[in-house]
Amino acid sequence: MTIDQAVLQEERLSPFLRVTLRIWVKTYRSIISLISPLFDLLVRLFVAQAIFRSGVVKLSDWDTALNLARFEYPVSWMAPETAAVVGVTIEIIAPILLLAGLFTRGAALAILTLLAISQIEYIPTDLNLWLIAISGWYVLRGAGGFSFDRAVAGGLGDSALPFARPVMGLFRFLTDKVAPVWLLAIRIWLAVTLLAVVGIIGLAGPDVFLPVKSFADINPALAVCLAVLLIIGLVVPVTGLMLILSLSTLAVMGLHPDLTFYPMLLFGLIAIFGAGYLSVDRMISGWLESNILFDRKYEDVPENWPHIVVVGAGFGGLACVGKLKNLPVRITLIDRHNYHLFQPLLYQIATAALSPADVATPIRGLFRNDGNVRVLLGEVSSIDSAKKTLTYGQNGLDYDHLVLATGASHSYFGKDEWAPFAPGLKTIEDGVSVRGHVLRAFERAESSNDSERVKRLLTFVIVGAGPTGVELAGAIAELAHHGLKDEFSRIDPAQAQIILVQSGDRILPAFPEELSAHAAASLSNLGVDIRLKSRVTDISADRVKIGDDMEIATETVLWAAGVIASPAGKWLEADTDRAGRVAVDDYMRVAGHENVFAIGDTAGSNAWDGNPVPGLAPAAKQAGAYVASYIQNQLLDDKQMAPFKYKHQGSLATIGRKSAVADFGFMKLHGALAWWLWGAVHVGFLSGMRNRIAVLVNWIWSYFTLQLGIRLITGKDSGA
Repeated sequence: MTIDQAVLQEERLSPFLRVTLRIWVKTYRSIISLISPLFDLLVRLFVAQAIFRSGVVKLSDWDTALNLARFEYPVSWMAPETAAVVGVTIEIIAPILLLAGLFTRGAALAILTLLAISQIEYIPTDLNLWLIAISGWYVLRGAGGFSFDRAVAGGLGDSALPFARPVMGLFRFLTDKVAPVWLLAIRIWLAVTLLAVVGIIGLAGPDVFLPVKSFADINPALAVCLAVLLIIGLVVPVTGLMLILSLSTLAVMGLHPDLTFYPMLLFGLIAIFGAGYLSVDRMISGWLESNILFDRKYEDVPENWPHIVVVGAGFGGLACVGKLKNLPVRITLIDRHNYHLFQPLLYQIATAALSPADVATPIRGLFRNDGNVRVLLGEVSSIDSAKKTLTYGQNGLDYDHLVLATGASHSYFGKDEWAPFAPGLKTIEDGVSVRGHVLRAFERAESSNDSERVKRLLTFVIVGAGPTGVELAGAIAELAHHGLKDEFSRIDPAQAQIILVQSGDRILPAFPEELSAHAAASLSNLGVDIRLKSRVTDISADRVKIGDDMEIATETVLWAAGVIASPAGKWLEADTDRAGRVAVDDYMRVAGHENVFAIGDTAGSNAWDGNPVPGLAPAAKQAGAYVASYIQNQLLDDKQMAPFKYKHQGSLATIGRKSAVADFGFMKLHGALAWWLWGAVHVGFLSGMRNRIAVLVNWIWSYFTLQLGIRLITGKDSGA
């Protein structure tokens, strides 16, 4: 099914124009949703500092403040002393609340009232007018995403606090219904100001209500053009940017040396939040929503749009959906978990450094604003590519295109009986279980009177010295030496023995030899015992056997040696390699299965100079984006695309709290600089601002205090 066949029918728009419009609008909205909380915080910061600065000046010279209240700007209906106290109180407290986003509407109302009185009773200034316009916006809409008000708004409305529900209902009404009226008023106000400046509208004493001085010397033709655009509400975001450019040009030319930054902030607000009511922009937005976007509800999406099913919400699946959602297609995303997990930091859950919520994001929250994306919780059990159907649980789905991004699980190389004694790390449940198992080892050692068992409990064996194994070994060593220091009476956690077992001749075999050597030196400095050329032959409840004659007495074994792909190959009865990865062609298509693609750890792709694509997050994301582009191309005009080629962006691994290795091909780093880079990259790859902030806060706390705050033993015991 192509867009030309399924979507157009009686529509006049070409498929290219329809897709282009949708992509542009969705991309624009994504950009706005990303920058609007940051810009909102910036506006509150500048407004708060302007008001707060005035309050601090008056507070530092109270006699002058009283004289000003008596003689310079007396309020006829308030005693000078009272007026001075009220004014300074507002100028000190309200800006703090505004910046924090706490009781934002009340703080903005107090500032607006103070400025309005000053504008009417004292000397009118353009600065007051700009600040009044901005404050009015916050009275009606409240603070943006980075605020205490937004953080508690959801729970406060349903709380048992008196009047909480009607108050929150009033606030929602102001935000949804009245704030657009303020945008309309701002447009008309600016348009009247521009026309008054060029003499088209004559007003008596406009300085009190219109910021005419700020627009003095503006080009008359430009002023009229901008005023017309503002009145009809056409391309208001562009008009806002043109206003910013116009005033900036006047300032640069020296025509307005005293021009402030605040009109720019107001123009930025209308550029981001739009035209409000009675505008052409609003009519266009409504038409786009009804005819192009269909982002209200999934059931409103036309049934004749092609249906794309993506199985797996890992890095590859999310990258694919993130690009496909801009197309006029229906998307169903299926995963057996309701969260996207950032697996590279899963080991920090296992070693008590982070909470599961810090590295996992609910999938539905990622697509709440995309009406053509449906998220389903379920586990796929079979696929019939001939009928283009799949089964999950007791349910079935038809598809036009199918993308398999189902990832991988632990591989014990045919020794599945080792699994109960050597858990791996692939899911949150694994991380929590391993954390409990590691912490239980210390707790049991503390309570045991058997010295041999204490030694066995304090011996930790990690099998496999790839990035996960190396990071686990370093993190457990840090936990033993710092995180649990002085917390036990009978045992010394620092006496724990961490053994890293590797069958090859060096750790981190995918890295250059020099970086492997640096990583080995860093682990040795942490007290990790590295055993190279050591092949594990048996694992039981209290020992690990290496080779034919070596045994390590331990009750804690962690598996980081190998993975096997999901059973996607069995569902399709397709060719797979030894690791279970589905054979794909140069375009990530599964051979013999029409419109079925495999990406990430599910696919056996040799798109990196003939070598297998590594099982890294960037590789999965690149493959997901490529398949989305391939489907888009196929739906539009079916032109031939270039084969998928993986572009290696580098490999990173961390060892403890101050060392890491990084390989970018053209540049190799190790030590503290690589550690900082590793942290920045991993925080940047996390989904959601909340997760990034939480991880940063936890890392900073742990780094400077040498304490780990998530030392909770929960879940089942994955060990013996």
